[in-house]
Amino acid sequence: RFPGRVALLHSRLSDGERYDTWRRARQGLFDIVVGPRSALFTPLPNLGVIIVDEEHDASYKQTAPVPPPYYHARETAVAAAHITQATIIMGSATPDVVSYHRAQGGEYQLLELPRRVMGHRQRIDSQAQRLQINSHYQQQTSDPDDALTIPLPPIQVVDLRQELRAGNRSIFSRALETAITETLERGEQIILFLNRRGTASFVMCRDCGHVVKCPRCNMPLTYHRPRMMLVCHHCGRQEPSPQNCPQCGSKRIKFFGLGTEQVETLVQQRWPQVRITRWDRDTTAGKNSHDTLLAGFINQEADILVGTQMIAKGLDLPLVTLVGVISADVSLGLPDYYTGERAFQVLAQVAGRAGRGLLGGRVIIQTYQPEHYAIQAAAEHDFVTFYLEEIRFRTQYMLPPFRRMAKLVLIDPINDRGEREAQKLKRGLMLHIREKALAATEIIGPVPPFFNRIDGRYRWQIIIRAPDPTNLLADFPIPQAWIVDIDPVSTL
Repeated sequence: RFPGRVALLHSRLSDGERYDTWRRARQGLFDIVVGPRSALFTPLPNLGVIIVDEEHDASYKQTAPVPPPYYHARETAVAAAHITQATIIMGSATPDVVSYHRAQGGEYQLLELPRRVMGHRQRIDSQAQRLQINSHYQQQTSDPDDALTIPLPPIQVVDLRQELRAGNRSIFSRALETAITETLERGEQIILFLNRRGTASFVMCRDCGHVVKCPRCNMPLTYHRPRMMLVCHHCGRQEPSPQNCPQCGSKRIKFFGLGTEQVETLVQQRWPQVRITRWDRDTTAGKNSHDTLLAGFINQEADILVGTQMIAKGLDLPLVTLVGVISADVSLGLPDYYTGERAFQVLAQVAGRAGRGLLGGRVIIQTYQPEHYAIQAAAEHDFVTFYLEEIRFRTQYMLPPFRRMAKLVLIDPINDRGEREAQKLKRGLMLHIREKALAATEIIGPVPPFFNRIDGRYRWQIIIRAPDPTNLLADFPIPQAWIVDIDPVSTL
């Protein structure tokens, strides 16, 4: 559409390539710049519109261990649009709760697409003729150039508690196993989603209960079968899988939990003839690996795609007629304010990969918590119901958008020293609140966060909850060792 006028910026470009693109953009030789959050700082001389696609995505927030500043690209884009008088468009099928609340309050203009818009009629008709099937796309107008729409796929929620009571201890519920078999028999494609990589979540001795942990992070090591290694997903440490318990010497070592590697193995065992592609951080480390995996699946070189949240966003795979969520409970148990929102977003996004073509589709979500409001709303494709429930929760506990937060994190190799410094900072902050008479300003902590030790260093965390935490921090001398994150996207 715009030959020679579009620039692409991302971290895999060399310094020379990035500088050359930046220079040409500044000279006005590009009309459009496409890229991640850093592309926002490209000096276009006549900025007219900023488009933030998937505006809910937490990766727009720069966070540690990446160096500061810890900015949110969405909020930065809003500020840039205000400064330059540009229009900003923020798009998402699962909007951020704070963004949607602003739209409800009139701060943003809300535009809605109640139907899933697909391709144009000529392309759809040619696909239907090639597949020898009838199109079930819905025509909205008589204009042949208008886009067509297609219904969202039906979603079935399977209660895994009932599966256990029925004696089914497989990771595949009876409904999902039947659906996989039927889909494979029709020659169609399948996505199986689990937001955890590896073969087993942790390794435990069944005699003494010892769990093998990373000595630097104090977190359970994840077993990766192909390498026969235990890997820390926080600091990268690797060590051989033990044959005996390092605590008591017992040989009764058992692997617990589930990851994408194990799902791949179990699928291969149950359906030996199936071609499987796995898409997670372990399989996409190489250059162009994302493109290679995706191209292979699009070209029907695999029947089933197993993956983590990487497969939940933006993929248009018309031959995928079944999406199976192996476990919707992976993130629901985490002690984070944003757990419900993240769960709804990822379930709704991955469900949207099904039924994007003429063959239609369906989704099966497996869970031990079918009554959870995020799962129920995702199963109905009902963002508004989810939003209303989430807003009630946030109103009760004064969470964003009703209060803003700041997260202060201290990392210290000596735990006791870190705690003393954290307590000292809290006392200073409390005194500053009283001196400035700041209303509705609350200090939570200091406490060790969920991931309290990473790479041999201990973490202590203080949360500030206030109408505007910068009123407290603007003239308060925070020691240099502290990480300051305004409006954090996670409190883990």
